[in-house]
Order: sequence, then structure tokens, then C-alpha cells
Amino acid sequence: GTPTVNAVRKKTMKIRRVVTGHDPQGKAVVVHDEMCSNIISRRPQHHSCVVWSTGQFPVDNQDPANGNTRDVSVLQKQDTVFRIVQYDPGVAPRNHRTETIDYAIVMSGSIDMDLDGTTVHLNQGDVIVQRGTIHNWINHGNVPCVIAFILIAANPVDLDHQTLQAHG
Repeated sequence: GTPTVNAVRKKTMKIRRVVTGHDPQGKAVVVHDEMCSNIISRRPQHHSCVVWSTGQFPVDNQDPANGNTRDVSVLQKQDTVFRIVQYDPGVAPRNHRTETIDYAIVMSGSIDMDLDGTTVHLNQGDVIVQRGTIHNWINHGNVPCVIAFILIAANPVDLDHQTLQAHG
């Protein structure tokens, strides 16, 4: 469904976003120092905010665009996205595959990652490298799980001339 901003979640999912840059003389400065306000929900018990995204690779560190305002619902071949996701207990299932390599860090809580029926339990501090596999996140606990994801566009997996396309 269409993402919606959830006012209640904004109060509980507090992500401070600090973005650096340069002044006209080349001195390092803080460009943004604020709480993420672009929190959306794509399904029940799920909330996320895009901290930053880029539309080219290599990245142009002089691009003045605010990287958290781009539409990242569908990634293009040069995109990167840094997203924080909160999975509340009982999060609605979403079996999906992306055409990205995802670097992820469990920041708090714990969660189960389902890979085609194989379940891996992950705790705070665990890291994941998701390489275009179909997966689902399941929170069987009683506290939210927060994960930081860095998504980098990748070619789809091709196994014996069968391309595993993004879906879900």
C-alpha cells in the first residue's frame, strides 16, 4: 500500500540525522542536524526513515540535494540508500527480494530473518550482508527491533540463465 506518515511513531522512532559538507572556502561544516521527519509505514508494525540516498555511483559529494527527499521506492542501477527500519513485535510479513546488496546492522532488539524457510535469529550488534536473496523479517519478541540498512543497487542474481528478479 501507499506509505503513510504515522504521527505516533514519529514520537517513538527518534533518529538524529547529522549530514556534513563544505562551506564555500572548503571548511568542513554540518549541513543538516535534525530529527528524521520522513518516517513512513509500508505495512502494520513497520516504520522506516530514509537518512540519505544518492542517484549516482560514484557519489558526488558536492551535490547540494538533500539526500533524504528522493523517491527511493524503486531503485535505479546507480542508487544507494541509507535507511533505518523499526520492526515492531508482530510486524506484518513481507517476503521480498531486491536488486541490491544490503549491508545491515541490528541496532537494538532481536529479529528472525527467514530465507526461503531457513530462519536465522539476529540480535543487537549482529550484521547482515543480504545479496539479492528472498527474505522476510519476523519479530517474535516483545520489543521493537531497529536495523540500519545501506542498500546499493546490484545486478539481479542469474542462476543457470534464470534471472531472480526483485519482487514484493
